[in-house]
Amino acid sequence: MPDILDYKCPQCGGKLEFDAGLQKMKCPYCDGVFEMDALKKKDDGLETGTPDAPQPAASDAAWETPSEQWQDSGFSAYVCKSCGGEIISDENTIATSCPYCGNPVVLAGRVSGMLKPQYVIPFKLDKKEAKAQLKKFVSSKKFAPSLFKSENKLEEIKGIYVPYWLFDSKTDAAMQFTGTRVRTWSDRDYNYTETSFFDVFRAGSMRFENIPVDGSTKMPDDLMESLEPFDFREAVDFQTAYLSGYLADKYDVSAETSAQRANERTEASAVSALRDTVTGYATVTAKEQDIHISDGQSKYALYPVWLLNTTYNGKKYTFAMNGQTGKFIGNLPISGGKLAAFFGGLSAGIGAVVFVLGMVAGLF
Repeated sequence: MPDILDYKCPQCGGKLEFDAGLQKMKCPYCDGVFEMDALKKKDDGLETGTPDAPQPAASDAAWETPSEQWQDSGFSAYVCKSCGGEIISDENTIATSCPYCGNPVVLAGRVSGMLKPQYVIPFKLDKKEAKAQLKKFVSSKKFAPSLFKSENKLEEIKGIYVPYWLFDSKTDAAMQFTGTRVRTWSDRDYNYTETSFFDVFRAGSMRFENIPVDGSTKMPDDLMESLEPFDFREAVDFQTAYLSGYLADKYDVSAETSAQRANERTEASAVSALRDTVTGYATVTAKEQDIHISDGQSKYALYPVWLLNTTYNGKKYTFAMNGQTGKFIGNLPISGGKLAAFFGGLSAGIGAVVFVLGMVAGLF
């Protein structure tokens, strides 16, 4: 199969992109709409394909062997089927677009064989909704610089499929707590307090499914975890057509490495579940715990995220929105000018109040 996959409208030849609202492929030129199942044949050969195996260069080949300037750089050069322009990608890119004609492409060699994701949660919210959420978020921050309210910044929002490892496991957990109960009473002479101590034991077996850990070093774990939860019930079998019109990366953190983070999250959830069963005490203190995680299994999936990375006064800021649920997170800089103006006005207001009070008191 070719190393570059693109999707052309059978009616007008325009580019087809996945439409989050319709959950179908749509042509922006003739408004043609096509079911996802109709495009499954595009993925024939992905199961047995050899990851990242370039075809020999030819006049009509989709792959261009990296030229000398890209050797040992971690980047590869492809030829766009639509305009012949050069598409440069890093070693983890699996979906991008031609910088010259905008044609969306999927680099099939990076989603074939062992690199093929098993599942994908398609985007449910489009760029228009992501821009509206960012605008609402920034507008609610009184001291945000005006730069962040500009349309130029809003246009920089990119939809990206982030690689995730999803872990299932069985967890056997046992914990010992110390609980206290306090009784107070009084007589004519004294107030009394009696504290009773109790040994509390809890144990149980739990099954965890689809514990997510992002598999990209580009994406900070705390950022991705802040965007959770994703609803895996809406995941579908992977199909490259879902990537058309979006960016996507393959994992560069192995399942084995990610398992450690998954185990930490599983253990924390098990401890919390047992702790929640200990009620009726004034205080509860954990003393010992014994947790065993077994029957671990992993799946590879792509999850949808709207992302904006920008720099202001030399500092990087990231805004992100869950492309499935709309949950929005981000941190904003503070405009020194707006802050100074606010405190200047506040000081003037306080000064006026002091002056009025002084006149009332006969001080002025």
